[in-house]
Amino acid sequence: MPTLRGLRRRGYTAKSIRNLCTQVGVTKHNAKTDIVLLENSIREILNRTAERRMAVLNPIKVVITNYPDGQSENLQAVNNPEDKSAGTRSVPFSRTLWLERGDFMEDPPKKFFRLAPGREVRLRYAYFIRCDEAIKDTHGNIVELRCTYDPATQGGHAPDGRKVKATLHWVSAQHAVDAEIRLYDHLFATEDPDEFEDWKSSLNPDSLQIVESAKLEPTLATAGVGDRFQFERLGYFCADRESKCEKLVFNRTVTLRETWSHARKK
Repeated sequence: MPTLRGLRRRGYTAKSIRNLCTQVGVTKHNAKTDIVLLENSIREILNRTAERRMAVLNPIKVVITNYPDGQSENLQAVNNPEDKSAGTRSVPFSRTLWLERGDFMEDPPKKFFRLAPGREVRLRYAYFIRCDEAIKDTHGNIVELRCTYDPATQGGHAPDGRKVKATLHWVSAQHAVDAEIRLYDHLFATEDPDEFEDWKSSLNPDSLQIVESAKLEPTLATAGVGDRFQFERLGYFCADRESKCEKLVFNRTVTLRETWSHARKK
């Protein structure tokens, strides 16, 4: 529920709510305040303060065929580009990775710049990889991608100056930790539920979606209750009070960008 207690559990800070109150001000008339103002307030705060991490919510297996089997290495990742004092962390890289399933298309449209057969992309903090083959099961579903990497591109830059159009987040399959991710969205599918005689008809059926086995980088295994992070390319998330070492649980605080106004126009 959109109560103060509920907002806090999702990762909203007291400062974000105070900022909203200051921005809205006081009026003698009944008025409605767009939820976007509150969401932008917490985005502004978390962009400056939340450390970055990598998480894959809908994983597809990727095998780097020319990377030595059984080998792994630690790569340096920036904790927060907005705060140099946040420093860096080590992220393990290995032969088998998890990528977002939505970052691959077998037959991509013209403006799809992510991974596709024969196409090269950059892995965040890591290397360029090229997709050579998509492995399918007996039903024709893609279950694995076979790729090759260019060891000369460590850190994400090619010595020969070649460019790629997409940078993807990833997690090492060997080192990943599983987590339950609760994707919270607006409780109502309309801006003003009062417009309907039956307010229940305006409830958003997708106000909560639960991802049972997301793959997270191993540094998140030690996250404490209430710790806030930006999952790169996905949004801002907070460790729930039910989160434990044996079962991590993260709540989505807010998406990276405002999408509510676009949804209303549609």
